[in-house]
Amino acid sequence: MLIFSRLSLTCFAAGSFCLNGLRAEPVAVFAAASLAEALSNAAIEYEAAGGDKIVLNLGASSTLARQIKAGAPADVFFSADVAKMDDLVLAGCIVAETRLDLLSNSLVIVVNARDGAAVSTPLDLLGTKVRRLALAETSTVPAGIYAREFLNRAGLWERVASKVVETDNVRAALAAVEAGDADAGIVYKTDALASKAVRIALEVPAAEGPRIVYPVAVVKAGPAPKAARRFVEYLATPRARALFKRCGFLNAD
Repeated sequence: MLIFSRLSLTCFAAGSFCLNGLRAEPVAVFAAASLAEALSNAAIEYEAAGGDKIVLNLGASSTLARQIKAGAPADVFFSADVAKMDDLVLAGCIVAETRLDLLSNSLVIVVNARDGAAVSTPLDLLGTKVRRLALAETSTVPAGIYAREFLNRAGLWERVASKVVETDNVRAALAAVEAGDADAGIVYKTDALASKAVRIALEVPAAEGPRIVYPVAVVKAGPAPKAARRFVEYLATPRARALFKRCGFLNAD
């Protein structure tokens, strides 16, 4: 549960926020690649309102978690799944009371917008039109783990495994479809919405896909703990949530 200061409760009420008079410090935010556009927009607004300088380090949540464990100078961790955050909490790397399960997402099957394969059901992934299926790495990267879980639930994983092309993160899977290097891909809906080079062929219904939650928290050994708390508090405001919603994210609660 996130604990807010009295200043935050006053300033962030009714969707507004005030940051005047706070000492500006650079805040290193290690965040899932799928948050790129939304978090960049949030950082711009936060800084424009007088907040601290936000420095984004985007990548696979699994890679970022390993870096934090190894002592990388992160102030905030914004993961695409709870497991990576739980791991850092157990390792003593996270200020536990600042943790907030903030956002939710969903999976979609995408194809190239210009000449993509015809995919209207998951079974179409078995057809000859889909020779290569792009997924983020399926053993450690959240997007890939979620995609494999969906395919397992649908009884398709064993049948499509030979077609799977694994990438370092979800944005790389999206890029493979954009470039025509893969005939289809399974990515987050928010990633698909951010691209003009792919089209959503199929949205995975909530009942058929995994529950996708994005937790955020302050890193215990970060060099700017107070500034990190301020930014995490801002991310929970209605103003910031509206920015995430415009990029296709949902509230996790």
